[in-house]
Amino acid sequence: MLGLLRKFIPGFLLGWYHFLLSLLGALFYRFPAKKIIVIGITGTNGKSTVTHLASEILTKAGFKVASVSSIRFKIGEKEWPNTLKMTMPGRFKLQKFIRQAVDAGCKYLVLEVTSEGIKQHRHRFIDLDTAVFTNLTREHIESHGGFGKYRQAKGKLFAGTKRIHIINTDDDNAEYFLSFPADKKYGYGLKETSKKDLEFVRATDAKLFPTGISFKANNVFFKMKLLASFNVYNALTTICIGLSQGVSLEICRRALEKAAGVPGRMEVVAQEPAVIVDYAHTPDSLEKAYKSIKSFSDGRLICLLGSAGGGRDKWKRPEMGKIAANYCDKIILANEDPYDENPDQILAEVKAGIDNNCDLYEILDREEAIKKAISLAQAKDVVIITGKGCEPWMCVANGKKIPWDDREIVRRSLTP
Repeated sequence: MLGLLRKFIPGFLLGWYHFLLSLLGALFYRFPAKKIIVIGITGTNGKSTVTHLASEILTKAGFKVASVSSIRFKIGEKEWPNTLKMTMPGRFKLQKFIRQAVDAGCKYLVLEVTSEGIKQHRHRFIDLDTAVFTNLTREHIESHGGFGKYRQAKGKLFAGTKRIHIINTDDDNAEYFLSFPADKKYGYGLKETSKKDLEFVRATDAKLFPTGISFKANNVFFKMKLLASFNVYNALTTICIGLSQGVSLEICRRALEKAAGVPGRMEVVAQEPAVIVDYAHTPDSLEKAYKSIKSFSDGRLICLLGSAGGGRDKWKRPEMGKIAANYCDKIILANEDPYDENPDQILAEVKAGIDNNCDLYEILDREEAIKKAISLAQAKDVVIITGKGCEPWMCVANGKKIPWDDREIVRRSLTP
């Protein structure tokens, strides 16, 4: 239905359609967001991880917490997977969830907020207490009509949130997000900042290990089970969320120390050979994942990647191929979520960025590609499978969804 609307209805009318749906959803469920403290997390990468870790900190502090991410729904101790293939649910689903969280006695809702969700007014009539910015790199460029408009969509979350703003001051776009007024602002990063109106949390002595990370935040030592250096930033984000809600740094430390890895985010699925499944689906996140593995592994890096179809972000395909060629010893190109695009054409566009001298395999069938990647691994090698993380579906032509989980395919491939 929405596809037909896009074809025949002018953009401004389509915007009103989305706005009215949000209003109707809020009316039907009696504006539940007015009765819960909502923390909205936006940015290109890290949103799901931050949503999970923030929930852990607030729960450790003794609060009943609800959360919505691309991975799961959670109300108190009850949680279930997000199988919608949509990070932010539609207006009625989202308002219904908030009503359920309120009725269950939750004090907090931690909500992953996407630019597409903002564009479609899914955040409307959800009164945010706190807006959080993780980082910004190129994504959804075709959908928004340019990077500037993509950033503006994220900015709307801050324009509508007046109480607390939390911002990654190391990001190149920090000044833009700092320009929005708020009663209280928190900043975080690995670099010093000259900003005087921020409650600032800085990480020092950051170290990366094969089993996790460690760092000091305002001179308090943190050790976590999460892999990859970028998780230092994710941890800092959640520490600021905790501090903004009156949670002590010590409680933040204890919560993060016990936090398990986030499903499908640099998740070690097997040890022999070492196989990691990660959601990385942008050039920036892909490069950071590869860099992190290279920093603690002295074996070869074997990567499996593809690129989503649906006509979105075609520009990134050769970029991702180029990054894989720069970091990986063996590259397997495989199907991801082609939607109605030609899968062979998608792989050809990724391949266009790969140096011809690379050890390259093209295996459209993703399960066979995973098996091939694992078969190539020797002692000390690391296999990293990116693009889908723990997503439960593969989306193919004619709206068909195939049940899927990269992690289960890996386990099945290793079973004698």
